[in-house]
Amino acid sequence: MPPYKHLLSAAFLAIVTGLLSAGCATSNTHAKAAQPQKEEVVALITKVNDHWQATHPPQVWSFWDAAAYQTGNMAAYAVTKNEKYRQYAEAWAEHNQWKGATSDDKATWKYKYGETADHVLFGDWQICFQTYIDLYNLKPEPRRIARAREVMEYEMSTDRSDYWWWADGLYMVMPVMTKLYKVTNNPQYLTKLHEYFSYANSIMHDPEMGLYYRDAKYVYPQHKSVNGKKDFWARGDGWVLAGLAKVLQDLPPDDPHRADYLSKYRGLAAAIKQAQRPEGYWTRSLLDPEHAPGPETSGTAFYTYGLLWGINHGVLDKKDYLPTVQRAWHYLTTTALQPDGTVGYVQPIGEKAIPGQVVDQNSTTNFGVGAFLLAASEMYHYLDKN
Repeated sequence: MPPYKHLLSAAFLAIVTGLLSAGCATSNTHAKAAQPQKEEVVALITKVNDHWQATHPPQVWSFWDAAAYQTGNMAAYAVTKNEKYRQYAEAWAEHNQWKGATSDDKATWKYKYGETADHVLFGDWQICFQTYIDLYNLKPEPRRIARAREVMEYEMSTDRSDYWWWADGLYMVMPVMTKLYKVTNNPQYLTKLHEYFSYANSIMHDPEMGLYYRDAKYVYPQHKSVNGKKDFWARGDGWVLAGLAKVLQDLPPDDPHRADYLSKYRGLAAAIKQAQRPEGYWTRSLLDPEHAPGPETSGTAFYTYGLLWGINHGVLDKKDYLPTVQRAWHYLTTTALQPDGTVGYVQPIGEKAIPGQVVDQNSTTNFGVGAFLLAASEMYHYLDKN
């Protein structure tokens, strides 16, 4: 071999070695960057929530979408202690007279789907009570929870147990029950919580997969995805995982049904972990990515919150679940979050994964922002512990 070829080979080897070294350094940098600093998370929360509140006044209805945002806003307040966020929630509560649906005629109260004043017993009108109770705990004025108690105690006095017939309802109302128990020490809240939860499981839970259908009409094989698979809606299971985390947070350690909630939570967490896409997000139909391809933020954010809660409270193994969370966090902060603080790629209001529906960087909603704030606040708590 001519001498100059040895020189070329040596030069080439030096270049490759240099590139590999640089690559390793870059990888290490990325690995470190995957775990943010607490201050960075607070800055993200502030950026997102300030942007939302600057562009959306609090004087809106108390229905589920606005109320789901407020659950994230209160989580953001708990982390940042930014009085603006508490004041925003109070202005919303005052605007709605600390009520959900407003009818006072109990004879007309309904619990099937409805957006009118007489759908008082429909869970989408009860999620607002979560924030009212949180605000009551900050300033214990009885009027703040008077309507919540009136509605829930009337509901518990009936002989019905089928109030939670859709997956979303488990996030909307289960935490109301545990929060009111903590305030009142009335054990009926925990008894009825499990009674209603048991009904929900009987019609929506798939024990084989560990996942929840959105409601009974989506149960396989009555309903299938475009490729003939079981169709589990990402946001629906996000509502359930986040709701179970909130329940376990407030449930007494000696509650006789704690093992049941924990079993459902862990089964759901394990199934969700398996369904994550390599890019960090979850598709709208969890087990059939081709049904409605591409990223979706609300389900991803609720999963991030729910899984992080489990890690933070020692009910999920950190070694097993932290990589899932880190991939999801990377998606949320580099793809979902837009430069101006908008949270994008949120599937609009609906109840299923819809083939062909456009979900892009401009797709944002109040509940999607709330989910992002929940995830970011739980990330702050993780970093605070570690």
